[in-house]
Amino acid sequence: MFEGAYTAIVTPFTRDGQVDYPRFRDLIEFQIAGGVDGLVPVGTTGESPTLDFKEHEKVIEVAIETARRRVKIIAGTGANSTAEALELTRHAKDAGADGTLQVTPYYNKPNSLGLVRHFSAVADLGLPVVLYNVPGRSGKEIPLDVVVEMSRHPKVVAIKEAGGSADRVSQILTRCQLEVLSGDDGLTLPMMIIGAVGVISVASNVAPRPVADLVHHALAGRWTEARALHLKYYQLFTDLFLDTNPIPVKTALAMMGRIEESFRLPMCEMSEALKKKLAETLKVAGLI
Repeated sequence: MFEGAYTAIVTPFTRDGQVDYPRFRDLIEFQIAGGVDGLVPVGTTGESPTLDFKEHEKVIEVAIETARRRVKIIAGTGANSTAEALELTRHAKDAGADGTLQVTPYYNKPNSLGLVRHFSAVADLGLPVVLYNVPGRSGKEIPLDVVVEMSRHPKVVAIKEAGGSADRVSQILTRCQLEVLSGDDGLTLPMMIIGAVGVISVASNVAPRPVADLVHHALAGRWTEARALHLKYYQLFTDLFLDTNPIPVKTALAMMGRIEESFRLPMCEMSEALKKKLAETLKVAGLI
């Protein structure tokens, strides 16, 4: 259902810290022109923790309105409170999203039964669910038994794997039928060789065409072409994590003249040394 290249799109801010909706619309057009299959607004890369509820909902609405069904929209509507996740997901469904990305509830670290009940409550709303395994952020991995249990729900259709393990992808695919999307740009090709069907990408914010082409080559079995793109852009994939995401990718977009270099605390700018290294990588990749 969600195979392909999906951009975990940033939320641009104006210099005074407001959501920059004109720039956001421009970014969406840039992504669509670059050949991506979908967008994931208000995920980790979209700085969801620093958006209030109204902003969160409006960013999703603007993404859906601007995309005009040209690409799919998987709305980031997860939370560490089930009630909040339900409220955000209901809104996304009513707004016309194609799916919802549901992060593992963070900080409170629920047990397996709590995870099943949480994800099931969201899936019962009827919007297709992409589970989001990102232990580096949530502090807890979705146990494989929970993944298998949730795969039996007709509305749980995929999982974004951002735990850095291709082995875990193999374990999922041998134990249940569930689409796997890479959550790490540098592991997209290795995961797709195993059987993943695409990526939810940070790098495609700045390089939508190369990421989309890499994924589409892999889906078509053109492994030589996919490998060439993987190697060509691997340094970019790596250096977009020189600092906490999304600081480097927003800095890169600012260097490209696409957004302001603006964050909301506690997120802030990179050091000058890291900026210099990132700029060098962007130049080698032909992006600036």
